[in-house]
Amino acid sequence: QVQLAEFGGGSVQAGGSLKLSCVASGYINGYCMGWFRQAPGTEREGLATVRPEDSVADYADSVKGRFTISRDNAKSTVYLQMDNLEPEDTAMYYCAAVTYQYDGNCANRDYRYWGQGTQVAVSS
Repeated sequence: QVQLAEFGGGSVQAGGSLKLSCVASGYINGYCMGWFRQAPGTEREGLATVRPEDSVADYADSVKGRFTISRDNAKSTVYLQMDNLEPEDTAMYYCAAVTYQYDGNCANRDYRYWGQGTQVAVSS
């Protein structure tokens, strides 16, 4: 079991950038890692996932070209670089993990381990 903690949320003006970090309690080499978000009154939205063995990433259309997920397995840390932020990006952001099945698929998985979230607020 892996425990996750997110850092780096805050308030920023539209067009600005934030970088979120997710630190795991143990090795993440065998885990798919992902970032999700949820705004009040909405369903949780998957944003980006990254494979452990080659860091190949998948993105939701809503953030493609603006957000970049990356991972540093040696530091047990996953990052989400968020650029050109929009007010619609305001939400609680969560890091999540699931055991990798070595089948190339991290995007369409039921993520099992979740952090507590970090709030991002973007003002216009």
